[in-house]
Order: sequence, then C-alpha cells, then structure tokens
Amino acid sequence: MKIILRLGVLFLCVMLSPVTASAGYKLSMLPRYSTEEIHKRIVPIADYLSKQTGLEIEPIVISTFDQYQQQLLSGAIQIGYENPYIYVLASKAHEVIALAEKERSGTRFRGIIITRSDSPIKTLEDLRGKTISIVGYTSAGGYLSQKLTLAEQGINVKTDCQLVEAADNKQENVILAVYTGDVDGGFIRGSALQRAKNFIPQTAIKVLKETAWLPNWALSVSRTMPPGDRKKIADAIFALNKESPAAQALKINRFIPATDQQYNSIRKAAGIALPMVNDFPTE
Repeated sequence: MKIILRLGVLFLCVMLSPVTASAGYKLSMLPRYSTEEIHKRIVPIADYLSKQTGLEIEPIVISTFDQYQQQLLSGAIQIGYENPYIYVLASKAHEVIALAEKERSGTRFRGIIITRSDSPIKTLEDLRGKTISIVGYTSAGGYLSQKLTLAEQGINVKTDCQLVEAADNKQENVILAVYTGDVDGGFIRGSALQRAKNFIPQTAIKVLKETAWLPNWALSVSRTMPPGDRKKIADAIFALNKESPAAQALKINRFIPATDQQYNSIRKAAGIALPMVNDFPTE
C-alpha cells in the first residue's frame, strides 16, 4: 500500500512539474516604434526561428523601454533585439550574438539634434539652458549619441540643459514637441526624421547637428540558454539575407557575428564599468 502511495505521489509530481525540455522562448524588440509596428517586425523573425530551429519562439510586444529592460534582466525575455545602450544595461543577463547591418549605415548609426526651422538656436553652445526633449535616458540614438557629442564640446546635458523624456519613449513625440514649440530642441535617431514627413511639414524642422556614431542594434540571448539552443538560433540568424522576409520585416540587410566586447565603447561613454569575467553567469 505504501509503495502504491509513493508511486502515486511521484506520478503527480512529474505531471505537475514544468517540462523544461519542451519549454519555448520569448522574443521581443525594444519598443522604439508603435505597438503595431513592433508586432509587424518581430512576428516574421519569431516564425522563421521556430521553423529553422524546431524551437518554440513566441513574439512578445513590450510597451516601454524600462519594461523591456526589466524583462531582459528578469529572464522573462530570452531572445532580444535592442539598441546598444539597453544591451549593455542588461548584459549581465543577456549576451549579444549578432549585430544588425543596414542598407545605408552598415553596422553603426547616429543621432541628430533638431530644432524648429525658425528657432534662434544656431550652434551647440546655444543649447545651454534650453529645454530639450529626449527619447529617454536609455535611448542610444535619442540621447546617448547626442550626449557624447555635446560632452566633446564641454556641455554636460544633464546639468547644462533641461531634459524632458518623451511620452512612451517615442521618437515621434520628440519631433512633435519640437514642432509645437513645447521644447527648444530634440534628440532623435537620424532616420526618425524621415518618418516625420507623414505628420508635419517637411520644412518645419531643421537638423542642428549630426552626432556620434554608435554600434548598431544587438540581437541577444539569455546567458543561461542551453548551448545547443543558442547555436541553433545563431545559425538561423546568420543564414538570413536581405531577401529574407524576416530580414525585410526588421528592415535590415543581415546579421553579422558580434561579441560583448564590441559594446565596451558604449559602456565607457555611458560611465558604465567594464564587466569582469566573473560578472556573467555560467552554465
């Protein structure tokens, strides 16, 4: 009788325990765009990876930069596609495996500083004491790139300017704030201004300065992901080319291999200590 009871308990434990061997992975992208646009971009890559690897890859849309970063750190997202700043902030939990390459800028990108076309601001020095809209403090193209360039001119954006984060960390909200005159200037990624033509007059905004180049977006995986699954994902990612529907949805040419060390320039610029070997978890 005792043996039967023990077997019954063992059976229940097995049935109620999570089956890690068949567990899937969640994939997401930093919400630089609208929810609808993010969905359009990540569903094809999730489907592609599922088919190519035999793993269950589920696309997840996150609404804010902060939530996205926390999901990476907590392990709730196992495959991420994010800007270099968010990557280094989450790199204790995630490791880059690939770097995005784009048609025009290759494997790097930069930010710009914008003002209204009729603004009296003519030089970087004129930004001192002004109110500036930024995408967010964790935005590479909408804050860090500009921070680097202004620092080279002796301007500390945090103390010499009045910074205002855009609603929902959206590039278009920075542009609108500049256009309506709510702020004196704005920090956005260079490519974002092209999309503004859909909702403001083309001549309403001027580019005051193109700012520092940064390494492109990272495709990262959880550092605790089994090596076999990591290799399957990496092999599938590197097989993409610019004709692939998944690459076209992400608006990239391809992914190229990348290492964590390639993002040390971001750490230095942001004042983040370079990681030690024992900072990262191992299998």
